[in-house]
Amino acid sequence: MKSVKKWHTGAAFLLSQLGAHAAEGFRRRIAPLGLTRPHAGILRFIANNPGCNQLGLAKKLGVLPSRMVILIDELTVKELIERKRSTKDRRHSELVLTAKGNRTLEKLSQIGAEHEADLLAALTKKERERLATLGRKIVHQQGLTPDVHPGFRKIGKSSSDQC
Repeated sequence: MKSVKKWHTGAAFLLSQLGAHAAEGFRRRIAPLGLTRPHAGILRFIANNPGCNQLGLAKKLGVLPSRMVILIDELTVKELIERKRSTKDRRHSELVLTAKGNRTLEKLSQIGAEHEADLLAALTKKERERLATLGRKIVHQQGLTPDVHPGFRKIGKSSSDQC
């Protein structure tokens, strides 16, 4: 039997292991807010992309538009976002955070900072910065959309588009 030369470092497995651990930890931390990870991602995305409409958001995140309607409706019922008629194109609605949505996003940011601090406690500040730089480099090389979790693709499939 021919021996296989070990050429890998195990880094891909470690990234997968840490990613699953980090995602589950974040899920547990935000559960008391009555939110899911997709809810948190959508709130963050809307805050960072003013004027975004529902279809554009679905396309950008790679979610089926019908599934996005459900997620947006859930956030609307929770009074975290609202649909407002676009001033640029009255045929469309823009998604905006409500005052409660902004307060919730602030809580999510605090939870995220605490989560990151706990997760990366073994690293120095310089090591954390280097890890983030290397991660962004890999995201770019892999053709991933920066700041969009690829887990959204599991919610549904759609082509990528600008919001």
